[in-house]
Amino acid sequence: MSPRGAARRAIVLDAARQVEDQLAGRGRAVPDAALDLPAARPGRAPDLVVVADGARPDNRGHWAWPDLEAVLEVVPAAGPHGGLVERLRRYAGHGVPLYVVVDPAEGVCTVHSDPQPAGAYHLAERVPFGEDLPVQLPGRTLVVATGGFPREPA
Repeated sequence: MSPRGAARRAIVLDAARQVEDQLAGRGRAVPDAALDLPAARPGRAPDLVVVADGARPDNRGHWAWPDLEAVLEVVPAAGPHGGLVERLRRYAGHGVPLYVVVDPAEGVCTVHSDPQPAGAYHLAERVPFGEDLPVQLPGRTLVVATGGFPREPA
């Protein structure tokens, strides 16, 4: 997602490190992952994905949607959120279990879960910066501390 500012980078790196440490070899945290989603616009890569244990990218370096356990994206501080509604529909429609949207201007993470085939998430939980962000993966729950996530002016 754009812009690729300092706050976005800091959040993605912090979250990736925390997730990778907790996965302990049972999956991977992949920043800027190229996805092989039908009808996806080329050149769009989520900020961070968690892929299932044993998942491997294809020969083009793209990850298949069934391998995704979670997607995390940081929305830009100003202007439209660059197709957020479209991505919510696409990830839910392809059964991505968790879609986490981080908003550094508002200082909140929204965890979308329970994807529906029609392209919507049934549940959404808001977690303010400073609180622990639960990332529920199949068979385990990871916890991302958000206290160090930087804020951006709106």
